[in-house]
Amino acid sequence: MFEIVAFIIFSVLTISMFSITVLTNNALYALSSLAAGMIFISAFFFLLNADFLGAVQIVVYTGAVMSLYAFGMMFFDSLAEVKEKIKNPRLVFLLSGMLSLIIVVVFVAPIIGQDVEANYPVHPEYGNSVDIGLVLFTKYLVPFEVAAIMLLVAMIGGIVLAGKKMNESYSEMKEDEIDEKIKLDASKKDDK
Repeated sequence: MFEIVAFIIFSVLTISMFSITVLTNNALYALSSLAAGMIFISAFFFLLNADFLGAVQIVVYTGAVMSLYAFGMMFFDSLAEVKEKIKNPRLVFLLSGMLSLIIVVVFVAPIIGQDVEANYPVHPEYGNSVDIGLVLFTKYLVPFEVAAIMLLVAMIGGIVLAGKKMNESYSEMKEDEIDEKIKLDASKKDDK
């Protein structure tokens, strides 16, 4: 009975925190509610007696990833409104829906497929870390790799967006222009 009540409470809290993350315009509220939602997700792992995954959820996602997001958000003007210029929104909706369906099929196919099985015995002497590793790199390898690629793309996107806020982008300059700019900035500092 306790597990059912705890599951309902954590479900409501998790959904409400992620709803605040998606619906708010304030970056600070979005980051805070995202961190709280990730902590509430770790509660599900603890309810399922997967203590290692619950601790990893708190340490990695809530700690490291949220601090990275907070550091990235310092580069943005959170009060400025973003206006999207989409010429054909129906086409964008159709293509994104098809892409989402393909991604779901790629994720679900190895999990429900009969050819890929994680038939390894439980190793109580090593703890559940060994079993998690065996299952993660056999049956759930595709979602694990795609999640890694998604984190890499998000990091690169954050770097690119942060670079666009600068007055001049070094990525669009040639090497000799960068050297001249550095010399010009250094001479301005010496004059002051």
